[in-house]
Amino acid sequence: MTTYLVTGAAGFIGSKVTELLLADGHTVVGVDNMNDAYDVRLKEWRLAQIANHPNFEFHRLDICDQSALAGLFTQHAARNTPFVAIINLAARAGVRQSVENPWVYIETNTTGTLNLLELARQHGVPKFVLASTSSLYGQHNPMPYREDADTNQPLSPYAASKKAAEALCYTYHYLYGIDVTVFRYFTVYGPGGRPDMSLFRFVQWTAEGRPVLVFGDGQQSRDFTYVDDIARGTIAGLKHVGYEVINLGSDQPVVLMDALHTVERLLGQAARIDFQPMHRADVPATWADISKAERLLGWRPQVTTDEGIRRLVAWYQANRAWAREVATG
Repeated sequence: MTTYLVTGAAGFIGSKVTELLLADGHTVVGVDNMNDAYDVRLKEWRLAQIANHPNFEFHRLDICDQSALAGLFTQHAARNTPFVAIINLAARAGVRQSVENPWVYIETNTTGTLNLLELARQHGVPKFVLASTSSLYGQHNPMPYREDADTNQPLSPYAASKKAAEALCYTYHYLYGIDVTVFRYFTVYGPGGRPDMSLFRFVQWTAEGRPVLVFGDGQQSRDFTYVDDIARGTIAGLKHVGYEVINLGSDQPVVLMDALHTVERLLGQAARIDFQPMHRADVPATWADISKAERLLGWRPQVTTDEGIRRLVAWYQANRAWAREVATG
């Protein structure tokens, strides 16, 4: 039985990757520091979906804590259950928040990745998967974004911290032969998602009759990608690739106002829209070229945006008693 280390296991993507690995009969060691970057109730809800699985082992641990991480690796080596791969989904995410507090983004996304790579080297872990971001493409590249586009002009500390993590992954691949798949995720959404993301906010604010903040004119577009599709792609990336950077997106960008209108239709309720100035770190559009994911991994998204938003709305309504209280900024 193979044992995978999934960091950020109580996170949005990490919990879904863990769920799918467990369903496939694998053992998963999950790590998460359960920080309060956003409402911890979301992390607790996700963790509750997987916590009782007999092949799941959870550790409340920060990837910035080198000694605690090292102890976990040593423990599994002693038990003869070494990790066959590290799936590093622990991250501080969010463009705007990174402008306010860039230090924690560098510490978690860059130094935390380095800690894991070094332990992979020391313990001979052959495979490393890194969650990166479409934010690296900035606003100067032609769309749809290809993986070989210029990523040397990040617009936020978040994007810069992920650029550094990608560079470290290549270094460890080059020096020590670790097989690395880097995924650049595009606007992930779905049930139990991050409350700083637009679709969670649109659903909550519209359902509760609160003002719906729309930054800019609402005509910016996002390549919304459903979390189950992202998790499937992440697991597909466990295959041997050498070193590859791969986009995971829907390849079908949606205008923000159109997404909001879908939310209104599904809730049967009109939104009270409050237009706000666009943030300098935001980009007008994202759009993934996913031909590489198709070619190397045989992956394509399966859930349409309409269906994905329908599932998000259904989740919100089922969990409304506490989800309505989640701070969305």
